[in-house]
Amino acid sequence: MKSKMGMIRWLTGCLCAWAGVLTLGATAAEPFPTKAVQVVIPFQPGDTDNLLRPFVDRMGEFLGQPVVLNYKPGAGGAVGAGQVAASRPDGYTLVGTSQGSIVVVPLANKDVKYSTDSFAPVAALAEGGMLLVVQSSSSWKSMKELIEYSRKNPGAINYTTSGAMGITHLLAEIFSKEAQLRWTHIPTQGSGPAITQLLGGHVNMSSTALAPALAHIKSGTLRPLAVFGDTRLRSLPDVPTLRELGYNFASPVYYGISAPKGTPREVVDALYNAARKAVEKYGPQITDSLNVFGAETKLLGPDEYAQYLKNQQQIFGSEIRTMAP
Repeated sequence: MKSKMGMIRWLTGCLCAWAGVLTLGATAAEPFPTKAVQVVIPFQPGDTDNLLRPFVDRMGEFLGQPVVLNYKPGAGGAVGAGQVAASRPDGYTLVGTSQGSIVVVPLANKDVKYSTDSFAPVAALAEGGMLLVVQSSSSWKSMKELIEYSRKNPGAINYTTSGAMGITHLLAEIFSKEAQLRWTHIPTQGSGPAITQLLGGHVNMSSTALAPALAHIKSGTLRPLAVFGDTRLRSLPDVPTLRELGYNFASPVYYGISAPKGTPREVVDALYNAARKAVEKYGPQITDSLNVFGAETKLLGPDEYAQYLKNQQQIFGSEIRTMAP
């Protein structure tokens, strides 16, 4: 009997010891992060990274580990975004982008193996302006004048964008339908060529991100007519929104970071809090960096950013379905 009791005590002790080891192991696995965090930019350097770097470079201070950019361009952002969607959901691999590669691309390209639901939104960080511009030498001094001309001359206005089925194209198409206009789309391969076409007089107008047009607006060679966002841009305070002009359409473009679906909420919150603290401590410096590109700080938490992306799915999904062959 004593032998059996001794055996029971021994087994109980072993189990308690193993439980302690397992508990210590679980506790040891809890801290995040324990190594560098990478933010995949699914485009070439020079656009999206310019708007995210002011935040990303400062997040490491509050995480205790470096946060680095890793460029994986291709297929309109699908290559990099797809790699992140398929990554381990541990918070160490994020994607940094606008809604283009994680909303528009999977809606427009049936061959893409991921969707917006493949990601756990972490934070929106910056708002990049999207607008309609014409040459300063054109006869249209305002959006109202261009709309009046468009209605009198259906199909006569042609406009360029950075590419078919991209954000700038979809925004222009959605607005033209809202305003009951008929424009002719001339796609190019990138925002730079789109602006070059306009400056060369090959098209009447461009639907574009602000960054590639800003220098030409400041030099006086391009005239901005209206912005697509909810509010006027600080860098262009005299340019109205389309909603101000009486149209029921606005779609701000936010740049942010997302993790793979299934990333623990406490990890998502840790990443968001690092971004929030970076904005709180370095707000003026971040603002200065963004103003160079005509962008502004727009900090949204995980839930707000997720709702924004869901709304974008509805806006662009409807338009893409009507444009599908």
